[in-house]
Amino acid sequence: MTDKRFPNPFEIEGPDGVDGWEELYPYSVTFGEGRREYEENRFWFWDSMHWGTAMTPWDSTFFETAIATLSQMNSRHYRIPPADGIDFRVLYGYAYLSPVGVDPEKIEPRVPQFMERAGHYFANWDDLYEKWLVKVKGSIDEIESLNFAPLPEMEDLSVITEGLAVGSGAGLVSSYNRFKDLIIQVWQYHFEFLNLGYAAYLDFFGFCKEAFPSIPDLGIAKMVAGVEVDLFRPNEELKVLARKAIDLGIARAFDDPGNVDLSGDAGAQFQAAWDEVADPWFNFTSGNGFYHFDEIWREHPEVPYAFIKDYITKIEAGEDISRPIDAIRAERDRIVEEYRDLLATDEDREAFDGKLGLARVVFPYVENHNFYIEHWTMSVVWRKVRELGATLSKDGLLGADDDLLYLRLNEVDEVLWDYYCNWAVNAPTASKAHWAPIIERRREIHAKLKAWNAPKALGEPPEVITEPFTIMLWGITTDSVSTWLGSDDDVDGQISGMAASPGSVEGLARLVFSPDDVGEIEDGEILVAPITAPSWAPVFPKIRACVTDIGGMMSHAAIVCREYSVPAVTGTGFGTDRIKTGDRIRVDGSSGTVTILD
Repeated sequence: MTDKRFPNPFEIEGPDGVDGWEELYPYSVTFGEGRREYEENRFWFWDSMHWGTAMTPWDSTFFETAIATLSQMNSRHYRIPPADGIDFRVLYGYAYLSPVGVDPEKIEPRVPQFMERAGHYFANWDDLYEKWLVKVKGSIDEIESLNFAPLPEMEDLSVITEGLAVGSGAGLVSSYNRFKDLIIQVWQYHFEFLNLGYAAYLDFFGFCKEAFPSIPDLGIAKMVAGVEVDLFRPNEELKVLARKAIDLGIARAFDDPGNVDLSGDAGAQFQAAWDEVADPWFNFTSGNGFYHFDEIWREHPEVPYAFIKDYITKIEAGEDISRPIDAIRAERDRIVEEYRDLLATDEDREAFDGKLGLARVVFPYVENHNFYIEHWTMSVVWRKVRELGATLSKDGLLGADDDLLYLRLNEVDEVLWDYYCNWAVNAPTASKAHWAPIIERRREIHAKLKAWNAPKALGEPPEVITEPFTIMLWGITTDSVSTWLGSDDDVDGQISGMAASPGSVEGLARLVFSPDDVGEIEDGEILVAPITAPSWAPVFPKIRACVTDIGGMMSHAAIVCREYSVPAVTGTGFGTDRIKTGDRIRVDGSSGTVTILD
């Protein structure tokens, strides 16, 4: 490595006027003097893949829960030999992660523990996955059933006639406590299979690297391509609806996605087709599901309507809008046979077949969890957050529906207790007067934090990065860290990253920093973004290539590009800093390089 280091988290100056920003987050997730020696001597990277802007207290809830449950599965459940988890902090509202490896002396004793635990899942994958779907859907139903309605003037008579005793006030408090429990529960479900999916792929990856020393990482990834996953289903349903609109003779109704008129019999038929698939498939957000401002397709149909409009245009022009899965599978099978034939013994071929087979069985979950948790579950969660916020605003506990976003979870407990107690005695509540100036100040702080440019990394750069999930998901490698620090080998006009999806193309760049920018992408442009979201899948037939700042071989951007045969370079670190909209660039997804031509 280098003697350079990233900024010390204790010495970074944030934006002016944000004194007290730490109060927006639990004390346990901010950098503090009590563990300074540990924190300033670790490597921390900004997880812009999932949390690309400053978080409100409620947004931070899911950051904290997600990373804690990820780590729990690594360290306590499956005992993954080289990886104990990911430590996490918030700095000026931004999410930072630090991979936690395992003491080399303790790796070997964990191997049999991991094999026993992971082996049970691998041997019973289909059965356990079916049970997982039941668990997740049950949790979604329970979250939807929680009652956050305003407290009544008088309890329903059934409370008396049925001898229930427990009333609406206690029910509201209980529903909120259950809401918090369910959030933790579903995030444990999220990582129940995901970490094992990565582990199985990494086992196959390691076998290939040892058996075929010159094989590129991309060659291994292509062997598990050509999958059918539920995460692609929302996009496929849009294609069906686009054809439906054409068949019904109402294609022109979508020319203005923000003003679609579905009146008349044809419009009613289209609406019926929409309603049939909207739940669950359009519980899909414009972003990644982690932020309160992500727009859910069911609630903002103008978003998917715009994609339907694009598909209508392509269909009417005679273009094929299907995913090229047959070609992908043919290439996949060719590569598999080519490398399998290089193995010298039947034993090696049997091991290769077994590891590849397992990787293909578990690989769909790497994408499917994204729909069921980040999108479907989180769509319901955010609806409930808004419902609770509206209730507290309506009954005078808070000043506005979205004030709730600026309270921490435990602070909401206090508001609900105030609500319950004073509803019980029919007396004025104290919450609005107490919280109004605090929330106003937090809004001001958050607005300034959003405008701040967060550093990509903090602390002491590692000599070498070996934690597998950090490499495969986030694309944080020893080489990328060196690039971030400023390597002496940098070439003017060239940016390096992960060779994520093969092919070399040239074209004009289009920078996309948020879902609001997606509609600006023109046919044949190259998408350049901090990271992509699953709901951007409809734009992949339009673009020539994709470049992202962060993301490894198993990031969504890498996987979806391979499935749509779109060249991609991920994990560039500085793609959006160095490339401007309109620049002509060359993207070589086979070598992992991006060249700015002019």
